[in-house]
Amino acid sequence: MSPRIARLEDRAVVAVTGPDARSFLHGLLTQDVLTLAPGEVRFGAFLSPPGRLMWDLFLWGAEDGVRLDAAADRRDALVTKLTMHRLRAQVAIAAEAMPVFVCWDGLADGFLPDPRLEGLGGRRLGDAETNASADDWQAHRLALGVPDPDRDCGMDRTYPIEANFDLLNGIDFQKGCFVGQETTSRMKRRSAIKTRMMPIAFDGPPPGEGAEVLTEADLRAGQVLTGHDGRAMALLRLDRIDAPLTVHGRSVRVKRPEWMTTRAR
Repeated sequence: MSPRIARLEDRAVVAVTGPDARSFLHGLLTQDVLTLAPGEVRFGAFLSPPGRLMWDLFLWGAEDGVRLDAAADRRDALVTKLTMHRLRAQVAIAAEAMPVFVCWDGLADGFLPDPRLEGLGGRRLGDAETNASADDWQAHRLALGVPDPDRDCGMDRTYPIEANFDLLNGIDFQKGCFVGQETTSRMKRRSAIKTRMMPIAFDGPPPGEGAEVLTEADLRAGQVLTGHDGRAMALLRLDRIDAPLTVHGRSVRVKRPEWMTTRAR
């Protein structure tokens, strides 16, 4: 069977070029950019100073610098924020007209493996022939239990570890300083992780975004984020995920992915 390919209209590209491009981004983002080679892609984020997610990013190494695959509706805001940090760095920052594609059920020609999880398939900047929709891709992502940070987190509301960035190769804890590092490192070092995003399964259409997840004792266990029929992502308290859960009186089941169990050890 041929890989399935979809275009992500909700993603767009920012080009950061110039002799200081890698060192400039390295001091800002959660991922190691200094060693990012041309033709390589990594997953990371730009955080607020208190350590909450502002942008989730795929970093593409290029000969002239780095391409950032970011949320399309906030690309201009990202360009503005990066420009504010530029100071004397020899970099150029600009939106670039380049589409973003994903593939799954195999790795299509011209795609690079998704750095988060093998089952997610691959990504590509530039033209490709599609045979699936973005909704098909979202259903595949949810089936694997992987959050979409832009859809599920919003801006400046969620800590990256709550969105499983530490388990999905989105944070390099060895690289040194980045914006929001102190809070992020402290959460990891002290194991002060009380909530994480996990998929929930249910019958029928998804509950509304923000709906409360409750235990049988009516204790709050979390809230629903985004989803499709039969499955959604939820931000859940880890100390309450083993209890029977409901949303608006409807039974829901936590579907903890195997990759999460393995990588959290």
